[in-house]
Amino acid sequence: MIYEVSYTALIFFIAFVGIVLWLSFYFARRTKSSASYYAAGGRIHWTVNGIAFAGDYLSAASFLGICGMIAVSGFDGFLYAIGFLAGWIVALFLIAEPFKRLGKYTFTDALNSKFRSRMITLCASISTLIVSIFYLIPQMVGAGDLVTPLLGLPHWVGVLFVGAIVILIVASAGMTSTTYVQFLKGGLLLVLSTVLTVYILKNGLSLQPDHKGQPYHQFIHLSPQLVDKKVQDAGEWKAISQQSAGGNEFVKMEKEGVERWFLLSGQEGDYELTEVLSISESGNGGLLYNGEPKEKAKFFQVGHMNKIIVDGKEVDKTGPLGPFEFLSTIKNSEVMRFNQVKLNDEGKAVSLYVPQSVSGKNFLLPGLKYKIGKGSSVWSKLDFISLMLALFLGTAALPHILIRYYTVHSPRDARKSTILAITAIGLFYLLTLFMGLGAAVNGVMDVESSNMAAPLLARAFGAALFSMISAVAFATILGTVAGLIVASSGAIAHDIMDNYLKLQQTDTQKVRAGKISAMVVGLFAIILGIAFKGMNVSFLVGWAFAIAASANLPAILFLLFWKKTTAKGIGYSIIVGIVSSLTIILTSPTMWTRYGLNPDDAFHKLENPAIISFPLAALTIYLVSALAKKNRETPAKNEAM
Repeated sequence: MIYEVSYTALIFFIAFVGIVLWLSFYFARRTKSSASYYAAGGRIHWTVNGIAFAGDYLSAASFLGICGMIAVSGFDGFLYAIGFLAGWIVALFLIAEPFKRLGKYTFTDALNSKFRSRMITLCASISTLIVSIFYLIPQMVGAGDLVTPLLGLPHWVGVLFVGAIVILIVASAGMTSTTYVQFLKGGLLLVLSTVLTVYILKNGLSLQPDHKGQPYHQFIHLSPQLVDKKVQDAGEWKAISQQSAGGNEFVKMEKEGVERWFLLSGQEGDYELTEVLSISESGNGGLLYNGEPKEKAKFFQVGHMNKIIVDGKEVDKTGPLGPFEFLSTIKNSEVMRFNQVKLNDEGKAVSLYVPQSVSGKNFLLPGLKYKIGKGSSVWSKLDFISLMLALFLGTAALPHILIRYYTVHSPRDARKSTILAITAIGLFYLLTLFMGLGAAVNGVMDVESSNMAAPLLARAFGAALFSMISAVAFATILGTVAGLIVASSGAIAHDIMDNYLKLQQTDTQKVRAGKISAMVVGLFAIILGIAFKGMNVSFLVGWAFAIAASANLPAILFLLFWKKTTAKGIGYSIIVGIVSSLTIILTSPTMWTRYGLNPDDAFHKLENPAIISFPLAALTIYLVSALAKKNRETPAKNEAM
């Protein structure tokens, strides 16, 4: 995409960052003890904590990722929202109150409250770090995606910028400032998402979206001349090469020194060439966008209605629509979406983005991304079940979410915080459906990054709304990353250094160790955020949920609800959950692509590991605990590693 700096958005962003930093320095003066640093001293009111819960949970995956996935894949993208929300039911009915009674500062504290086992301390703290890092990656990727349209800077600068601010927030005041940043951004996110949804419904549907000066691509259609099904030319366009990829036939054409790619479609006597968006390697190591350098600004936003049907008749636009009218009109119409196809052209990589008209009915049903009906396979069905299992079970096992229960005074407050969080999160996910569909049909999609769907949609409705949405999107990332780094620093400084290594630190030293740990984790997150550029953030978060569900949830549930659970059972369960989930992820087709290998050659076809790793971890804790006889641990017994 070609972006220009929005100075209005820049002003809003600077103002918000200023407020965040002021909060950090204000609470830093009050953060004197480790209890204040890691758990805000347990003094947060349940209403503030409930909205902060929502602010922490509604991460880049929720705001940027889900909106983008809905815009690209329709209802399949909304399945993430359903899974994310459903997971809170587990947290409310099984985890909230009993978990508050167990812990002090960290997830490890709670898990180890009955055993004081060094094995649990080490395993749980490592699990916290791994889950937090996998959750940090998509947040940092989202930060880099946002900085380009906002500041006109490269992706890596955004990652570095957000990382530096968050490190400052956490190193200043820990959980207290993090809580109020999350409260602020959670409230703003709900308000501004509601405003954006109102704009979408007021704007209605149109075949020619009004971009108020923003570029919108109109595709070139040509009638080709063919010899033996090979394109020779098409008017002033001359054919250079032709090849098959992704089940389609593509032709590279040249005109006045510019090379562009076209899709060949049709049948004998009625063939047509339709231009596709392309990003290709140039001869000097750079990139060409639609055959020209990026500075020529020939690469455009896309995504629109292909046909609008109202009361059985085709129309060009609808005018304002109610929420149900909006959905039913899309259902009866056709949506233009874009599929990525990669090919090799004389040793150079080419990415093609191919327009495809999809019926609104199919767009609003599962199947465009996750094949569970027509065209499905055993692997695709297993992968879908595995994803839903991870999302449903992962919420109640995320360390940065669980530690928020320690910021309130009582188990009752923990339950009330959870109920308020579910209400706020449920409302927001309803809004993401309209924001994602709005992005899909208003010609605002950046095919390079689906994560930009919501901010670019806001830009189509005016600079002021874009500015506020972009600032809140940054706040979304800041708040979530801050919570993750607090959880990570607690795992390092409190769990490993203080409890496992027995360093006997003073309270002041514990706080200092936490701040240093926050800096180290923050720097590591910056590096990973740059490395995973371009991947959808919701997809990446799905991995974090899978690891959390596999490594942490069996241990939590067995500890709370099975009296025969042993320390070794918990420890080995965490190990099996981590190893099995990471093994499946690192050998998945997606990671095979990241390694530069052919994804078809991957060891398996699963993208999401929970369907295998969660049962393995649960079976491990049961068998190890059940088989323990003479050496069964008691709550008062210390265990050597």
